[in-house]
Amino acid sequence: MAPTKNALKKWEKVREFALGLPGAVEEFPWGESVAKVSRKVFVFLGVSDGSYPLGVTVKLKDEVAHAHALASPGAEPAGYGLGKAGWVRIPLDEKGAPAAELLCDWVEESYRTIAPKRLVADLDAR
Repeated sequence: MAPTKNALKKWEKVREFALGLPGAVEEFPWGESVAKVSRKVFVFLGVSDGSYPLGVTVKLKDEVAHAHALASPGAEPAGYGLGKAGWVRIPLDEKGAPAAELLCDWVEESYRTIAPKRLVADLDAR
């Protein structure tokens, strides 16, 4: 099932934003794209080849942001027990899925939760 053009465009914007954060690198564990900072994942980007529904998974500690993300169409706590730690998977192909700008805000919050303080300070200095 190929992702819609709109979902793919959002995914590309989110990926580009995530990789533009200080110290961010892309890796491909489990055959899917993730963005890491200091060897820790701050966003799971999944795959864009249509083999799995397109979405992003972020860690949201802020209760309001977490609840907002979970209210997105099709969103759910992340699997493998990650949901208990605040990780939320947000599908991008659902009707009414969040805009890229909001997804980037959530990626930044996830980054701030995971990144070392010195890199968060670098981000704040931008």
